[in-house]
Amino acid sequence: MMAYPAAAQPASLAGRLAQPLKQAIAAEVVALFNDRSRGERPVARRPDGLFGPRSVAWRVHGDVTSMMVGGVAALMLQMLHPAVLAGVWDHSRFREDLNGRLRRTARFIALTTYGTAAEAEAAIDRVRRIHAHVTGTLPDGRPYAANDPALLAWVHVTEATSFLDAWIRYAEPAMRQADQDRYFAEMARIGAALGADPVPHSRREAQRLMAAMRPALHRDGRTREVARLLLTRPPPSPLAGPLHALTMQAGLDLLPGWARRLHGLPPPLGRPLVRAGTLGLARTLRWAFT
Repeated sequence: MMAYPAAAQPASLAGRLAQPLKQAIAAEVVALFNDRSRGERPVARRPDGLFGPRSVAWRVHGDVTSMMVGGVAALMLQMLHPAVLAGVWDHSRFREDLNGRLRRTARFIALTTYGTAAEAEAAIDRVRRIHAHVTGTLPDGRPYAANDPALLAWVHVTEATSFLDAWIRYAEPAMRQADQDRYFAEMARIGAALGADPVPHSRREAQRLMAAMRPALHRDGRTREVARLLLTRPPPSPLAGPLHALTMQAGLDLLPGWARRLHGLPPPLGRPLVRAGTLGLARTLRWAFT
C-alpha cells in the first residue's frame, strides 16, 4: 500500500470534499447537451471513429467552454448569409426550440468526432436527408437549397474557424500553425461528406474562403430577429445562467471586426473582464471533468 507524504494529505481531503461540487457541475453541463427525455447519453469516446485520440479534433472539441463560445460566433457568422438564414427561417422551429436546435448541433459534432465510424456516418446521412427537403425562395425571388455546396461551405468554414479560434483563445494560445492546419484538414472530411464545396484544408484556405464569400453577406430584418432570439434566449436552467451569459458575451467578442460591424454591434466594452471570466470558467469546467 502506497504511503502518502504528510503534505499530500490535506490535498486528498480537499479533493474528497470537492467531489460533490465537481459532480454537480459536470451533471449540469452534461444535461445541457443531452436530451434525457429522448434517452440521450453523452457520446463515448471511441478510438475506432473517424479521427481518434491523436487527432487535433479530439483535442479541440473536448473543451466545453471554447466549443460553446465558438458555437455562438459561428451562428452569428452563418446568419449573415441570406440563403443560409432562409433555410433556418423557413424550415426550423428555432423560435420555439432554439436550445433544442443548438443541442442537436452539439450532438452531431460529438458523434462525428468521438463516436464510432458507423455512428458518425449515420449522423452525416441524417443531416443530408434533412437538407434534401430544405428548399425555398429568398425574399428577392432567388431560389435556395440547403444542399447547395457553396452554402454548406459557408456553414462549414465558419464553424471550423470559430471552434478553433475559441480553442486558441481559451485553451492553447501557443497552438502551432501545423496543428491549426491539421485541424482544418481533419474537419474537411466532415465538410466534404456533407456536400460542402470548396472545403478548406488549412488556415490560409479558410481565410481565403471567408474573404471570398463576404460580398454575399448582409444583415436585414430576418438577421436582426434571429440574432435577437439567440442573444436574448433564457438559459436552459437557473444554474446554467452564469455559464450562458458569459459564453454569449465571449462568442460576440470572438467575432471578427467586420462581422461585428455588419451585425451593427456596439464596440466591445469590458473585453478584458469577459475574457478573464471566460478563461476562469473554462478552467473550472476542466477541473469538474477531471
